[in-house]
This record gives sequence, C-alpha cells and structure tokens, in this order.
Amino acid sequence: MMKTLGILVASALFLGSASAATLGVVYTEGGMVQGKKVNSDGLLRTMDVFKGIPYADKPGVFEKPKRHPGWDGVLKATEFKPRCMQLNLLQSDTRGQEDCLYLNIWVPQGLSVSTGLPVMVWIFGGGYLVGGSMGANFLDNYLYDGEEIANRGKVIVVTLGYRVGTLGFLSSGDASGPGNYGLWDQHAAIAWVNRNIRAFGGDPNNITVFGESAGAASVSFQTLSPHNKGLIRRAISQSGVALCPWAINHNPRAFAEMVAGKVGCPTDDQMMACLKLINAKELTLAGTLSLAGSPSTPIVDNLALSPVIDGDFLPDHPGNLFHNAADIDYLAGVNSMDAHLFTGLDLPAVNKPIANLPLSDVKLLLGSLTKKGEASINSAFAEYTADWGDKPSQETIKKTVVMIETDYVFLVPTQAALYLHASNAQSARTYSYLFSEPSRMSGVVLPFPSWMEADHAEDLQFVFGKPFTTPLAYWPKHRNVSKYFIAYWTNFARTGDPNKGESNVPVTWPAYTTSGQKYLEINAKMNRNSVHEKMRVRFVNWWSNTLPSI
Repeated sequence: MMKTLGILVASALFLGSASAATLGVVYTEGGMVQGKKVNSDGLLRTMDVFKGIPYADKPGVFEKPKRHPGWDGVLKATEFKPRCMQLNLLQSDTRGQEDCLYLNIWVPQGLSVSTGLPVMVWIFGGGYLVGGSMGANFLDNYLYDGEEIANRGKVIVVTLGYRVGTLGFLSSGDASGPGNYGLWDQHAAIAWVNRNIRAFGGDPNNITVFGESAGAASVSFQTLSPHNKGLIRRAISQSGVALCPWAINHNPRAFAEMVAGKVGCPTDDQMMACLKLINAKELTLAGTLSLAGSPSTPIVDNLALSPVIDGDFLPDHPGNLFHNAADIDYLAGVNSMDAHLFTGLDLPAVNKPIANLPLSDVKLLLGSLTKKGEASINSAFAEYTADWGDKPSQETIKKTVVMIETDYVFLVPTQAALYLHASNAQSARTYSYLFSEPSRMSGVVLPFPSWMEADHAEDLQFVFGKPFTTPLAYWPKHRNVSKYFIAYWTNFARTGDPNKGESNVPVTWPAYTTSGQKYLEINAKMNRNSVHEKMRVRFVNWWSNTLPSI
C-alpha cells in the first residue's frame, strides 16, 4: 500500500513539474509583461497567453502610430483591450476606443520552454470599417482565439488591433492627410513582433502574416510595401488581395469632403487641419457607408474607406510593387462562392426560393461591374451563359450571378496576384487554393439556398479550430476540414511548404507556377483529385484580357 502511494506521489510530482513549462515574466522593449498559463492539451502541454500588450502609443488623429513610451513594474497582460473605435453594425453609434493599438500572443509550451518557434500574425477583416481581435464575438465564443492553431501547429499566434473606418482610412488625397493609418498600425505591430518575439520563444526571422477579406488584402499590401523589407518571411491571403476592386480608393478626396461637410469643416486646403480638431466619435459617425446594394449600385463599389496610393506606404499601384515580395513565400485563395454574401444584398431574389431573378437584372449587374457599356455587357453575358442551354432554371441563373460577383470581387484579382507573385519570385514560393466545403447554412438557415457552397468568411471557423472548441455545433467532417486548414497553414508558416512541417496533410499541394497554375481544392472529401489547374480559366481570361480590349 505504502509502495503504491509512493508511486502515486512521485507520479504526481513528475506530472506537476512536467506541466509547469511557462515563460513567467517576459522582458519587452516597453517593460516587463506577464500573461496567463492555461492547460491546452493534457498535462504535458500548456499555453502562455498574453492579452493586451501595447505595440504602439495611443495614436493621434490622422497620424502614424508612435512607439509606446513604456511602463514601470510588471504589466499584467491577462485581459483583452477594447477594439479600435468604429461604427456599430447599425451605423447608429460607435464602439471601441482611440487607445487601441494592442496585440495578443499565444505561445505553446511542452516539457520545456519553447524557443525558435514560427510566428503567425493575424490581421482581421471587416471591410476596413469594423472588426477587432479583442474579446468575445458572440457570448463567450472568441472567433480569433489563437490557441487551437498554436497548439496543433506548434507555432506562436499573434492577433492585433488596428484603426478602421474614418480614423483608419480617411484620406484627403494629398500630403495634408495621406491616409493608410490602419496599414501603418499593422506595420508597426509586425515590426514590434520582429523586435520582441524572441523573448516569447519565437523566431523573428520566420514571421508569417495571415488574414481574411480586408485583412487578406492588408496582408497583400504589407508584402508589397517597401517599409516591411526583411520583416515578413511568408504571407497568407484568404479572400482578398491588393488587386481587388474594393482594396484601393483611387478618389479618396470625395469621401473626405463628405465627412468634412457633416462635421462642419471646410473642403479647401484647411480641411484636414479642421478635421484633426473634431473628436474621434464625431469623425467615426460621419464615416457611414451605404450598405444597401442593387444591380445598378453593387455594394462592392460603396467601400470608400480603404487604402490609397499615398506615395509612401504604397509608392505605386499594387500591380507594380510585386518585386517587393520576391522573397516572401505567398499562399492565397478564395471560397468557392465568396461573394454570395454581397450578391444577396445586391439581388435579394438570389436567396428567395420562389422569387424569379430577371435576366435584365443580370445584365444590369454586369454593366455596373464592367463599366464599359453595352459591348462589354453583351460579351460578359455571352461568356457566363454559354452553358445554360435553352431554358436555364432559376437555380442556374442565381448560381451564375453569385459566380459573376465572386469572380469580379475576389477570384480573378487573387489569380492575378498569384501570377504576379510567381512572375516576380526569386527565392519565394507560391501556392493557390479554392475552399469549397458546402456552407453549413445551406438548406438549414433561411435565407440560404440549398445549393450554396463556401460563402465569404466561412473559412474562419475552420482556420481557428472552432469544430474542436465547440464540438457539438459541428459534424466530424468539419473537424477534418479544420485539421486540414491548420496543418497546411502551420506547415507553410514553419517551412514555406504547406506539405512539410509538424502536421500530416491529406493531399500533396503542388506549388503554383505561371505555366501550370496548379491549385488545391480544400473540403471534407480531399483525395488525389483535389489538385486542379488554371482556376476558372475562361472567366479569369475574360476579365483579365477580353474586357480590357473592349
């Protein structure tokens, strides 16, 4: 009995010490920080989580971020900080605060304290208007929790806050208010990670930035800006690149003057000086956007608060800056029905089973997107209806419209970015994917049609491991999809090759080249037939070559 008791005590002491690996107090450039140790996977693996570390000082209105002055004592980094000030979803009030340039860090630990880990820095999406990496999104469910990625892939995950809306992206179009403040925030966070992550067990020479939607386009911008030279090793863009039609505002002055008019400022050369005196909440409320679409005014054209070509962060059109990413490994892709969310706002009949979608609306939408008159409308209509037959069903028509917007808004620009990246690559590798798992909403939640595949943002739940953290809400196949995403993503972050790393993958993913243009289709039924080439080549060719020649 005593012998058995001794063994149990010894085992308990061993397991206690075995599970005790933790960073404790970490020394950063601003001062000492202490996070929280959480058990992540049994007794032998833990996680150090740091929430709310400042990477820059409270930003000035329409100013670049500045280094944080530091603090005395030990900063308790155990609570998320508020998101950056932004409109609420109804655009009737604001949420968040001006002092918002903070980041969060997840560090996986084994029997000993981790060192030299790959680092993955997440940039959230939200149309440059809303979003945050801080706190719960719904009840106690925090969407951008880095724990599953960090634990399963043995990587450090960092999430950050950056300015959005008027405070992040208003631009006068000249030197008085150049804009891109949110991009500068992201850059400041990446630079902070590069300078400090070694103290957390990370490798500053192996940083991967990844993001979705506006965050994915931001990732693209960060790789193209000369200001990140040497800071980024790899990048992942999920549903967005710098070449997307919504990613750059070529006439920011018009929106700035509208905001000025709302808050009582002049629209002459004193406009920015006046705007800087207006309080942040009033400026934010003045930056409302029309989120009501139609075939003649698609919602994608309303995203006026976005990055600009400022001659500094973006010295030229993004298409001319891919030489800056010549040594940055790049992985990018889209969801198979990425624009369904937007098409449903532009053409509500898409989501109404008994409502017919008139062909006149299809042509009206094509005219709005192509912006070249009747010749382009007829050419596009002929291309997209070539396989319809004599009597297309309403389902066929509605799916076609979703694909028209998906091609224009996401897919074609992403293919163009991949081609330019591969063309300019020196040491860098390029990978392309299509996520096509049928939507969990299709046929279950109205008004989602039963034929719907992966909609915009549906990849997020899988990338961040929600089928594991909330298992009752998912089927086993969804856990497989999540496992595949995390394996490919973290392998890529570790080695630059999604097939090689700590995690096994279901299918070998070939690199994208300008000649082969291979891509991987990601879903629950992956096998050797999941590798394809030249994604939607007919339509990519029409938008890239035929339309410009009309």
